[in-house]
Amino acid sequence: MDMLRRSSVFAAEVFDRSPTDKELVSQAKALCRDYIHSRLNRAGMGWSKPESGRAAPGGGLGDVSSALLWLGDELEYLRPNVYRNVARQLNITVASESIVSDAFLAVAADIFSTGTSTSGSHRHVGVTWGKVVSLYAVAGALAVDCVRHGHPAIVHTIVDCMGEFVRKSLTTWLKRRGGWVDVTKCVVNTDPSFRSHWLVSAVCAFGHYLKATVLYLLRDT
Repeated sequence: MDMLRRSSVFAAEVFDRSPTDKELVSQAKALCRDYIHSRLNRAGMGWSKPESGRAAPGGGLGDVSSALLWLGDELEYLRPNVYRNVARQLNITVASESIVSDAFLAVAADIFSTGTSTSGSHRHVGVTWGKVVSLYAVAGALAVDCVRHGHPAIVHTIVDCMGEFVRKSLTTWLKRRGGWVDVTKCVVNTDPSFRSHWLVSAVCAFGHYLKATVLYLLRDT
């Protein structure tokens, strides 16, 4: 009996444990690399991302990456001009690592600064999957601007900024959702009301992004 009890405890630790903050941040960065790589390929541009940073196809993170890309396509289709020429919208130069970093983090903070979401009995200010996808769309568009203007090295800065923002602002919410895999429910769920909820969330997300852009432009520099 003691052996069975220890075995069940071990199984629970292996299969039921929540992802750690470090794992969530690492996954966020891998997903960002995948998203950026997809957007650069779509724009006919190349970018070398480390093999260790790829989301393995067919695995859990590979499914998450596919879901993020699909949802990003939906969001960008809704407002094709919003997620293009982001650097020009923000009135920044992509030649400066610090300027790109500050701009991305400022926009990220503003995107998540309003509204509330509920997970179980917990309320989280400003976090929805629509906003998360919106942030990845901003990262992808900004990366395209960097490569287009001859600064591909700054793409890695965008990935690092995504990891930093997730570490500071999203890990608690992600843990309560069961990790990044929760976003796949936005794709596989065929309930029309759920799809309607996603589209409303997406529309609200680009609205927050536009507000964030305006706030960034108006802030003191």
